Amino acid sequence: MPSAPASVLTINGGSSSIKCAIFRPGDPPERVLHETVEGDAASSLLDWLERQPAFASVGAIGHRVVHGMQHVEPELITEQLLGELRSIRAFVPEHLPREIALIEAIRDRHPALPQVACFDTAFHHGMPRVAKLLAIPRRLEAKGVQRYGFHGLSYSFLMEELARTAGAGPARGRVILAHLGSGASLAAVRDGKSMDTSMGFTPASGLVMGTRAGDVDPGLVAFLARTERMTAEQFEGMANRESGLLGVSEISADMRELLAREATDVRAAEAVALFCYQVKKWVGAFAAALDGLDTLVFAGGIGENAPVIRSRICDGLRFLGVEVDAAANGRNEAVISTHASRVTVRVIRTDEELMIARSVYRVLGAGR
Repeated sequence: MPSAPASVLTINGGSSSIKCAIFRPGDPPERVLHETVEGDAASSLLDWLERQPAFASVGAIGHRVVHGMQHVEPELITEQLLGELRSIRAFVPEHLPREIALIEAIRDRHPALPQVACFDTAFHHGMPRVAKLLAIPRRLEAKGVQRYGFHGLSYSFLMEELARTAGAGPARGRVILAHLGSGASLAAVRDGKSMDTSMGFTPASGLVMGTRAGDVDPGLVAFLARTERMTAEQFEGMANRESGLLGVSEISADMRELLAREATDVRAAEAVALFCYQVKKWVGAFAAALDGLDTLVFAGGIGENAPVIRSRICDGLRFLGVEVDAAANGRNEAVISTHASRVTVRVIRTDEELMIARSVYRVLGAGR
């Protein structure tokens, strides 16, 4: 096992961009570089990183790996693990192939640098069995077909921050976490453990997202195959890259642009309304699963920066005891609920890269 590194490079590969950061040791680790690189070319990213002065101090690299099947703890990337990841590329074709390519490119150019995989499904691994089951033939479960859930690194950070800022009591209560960005999901948490989540077998399911459809009728696959001669691959591309806010609005996947145009374009208005409506439905469903609600947390690019979206979602949750302070919400304050609200509504800026860095230090530090 390699010893704990001086600095850690974190790589968080999304479906259209790559977030990278470099951290120095500390409690918490200190971020010395942070950049979002558009596109997916591993070689271009490495060329850019190698030109950064901070890269010379990097002693290890941590990757967000979107799917780990039964891998539930961060671990050192070996050829065996890479082989397993290659074997499940078809599970998440929008993410895993790019993540594997990044790992392989770094291994080829910097073979001495240890790399650690941090699995985005790990937070949900302990969900109750009833939340994991899919109502399809049981034989498919043996092939790994179940509800996994994603955004786990974000949810782990949010729960740590909730405990740090609000105390252990609220963190052990009935919590709904809403990670709302271009990829969006919600998680129901009780006693600090995931009880349910909106994403399922892949990150394409659940809530409507920037370009992803979320949950759709499975009969649509056969219908489009008959009427549009659409193949499974074409359907997958449509559901992941041409749907969601982009598909409904026919304008943009960016909530900021849709909000700017909703007063003059009914398509933009309908896309925004659909997003808020679906989030509200998921919150209601998870409150039922939790037998009530104590804390609602907004995070992600939309959740952290769009007061009007938070307001519209919460306006439909008064039956749960949610009351939002309009002024505090407009200022993006940490707590946006009123003093009289039975549910505390919080805004927490998530930090997946910090969670990756902590994991790398923990994994490699254990071998010192």
